[in-house]
Amino acid sequence: MDKNVLLTDIINYIQGIGVNFQNWYVGIASDPEKRVFNDHNVDRANGNWIYGPAQNSDSAREIEDYIITNYKTKGDTGGGDNSTNYVYAYRITASTRE
Repeated sequence: MDKNVLLTDIINYIQGIGVNFQNWYVGIASDPEKRVFNDHNVDRANGNWIYGPAQNSDSAREIEDYIITNYKTKGDTGGGDNSTNYVYAYRITASTRE
């Protein structure tokens, strides 16, 4: 997916939920299903989450860094490897694991 399209989709999704950006976590993954629902314990049915594929791992890192830096979400940059091309975001709740 085009970098700007994915970035816009994630930002618009978060804004549409109406919860402050500081209450969101943004990251990158090669397997977003495992990362979001298993590792972070996001409720698939009732949680607020989004993910999508970037063109490559460099684009995924740029999107992740841009959102964390400019919107002050939770998350760390620099993880993953060359297969890490998905960007994800989820709303932090009492049951999620950051």
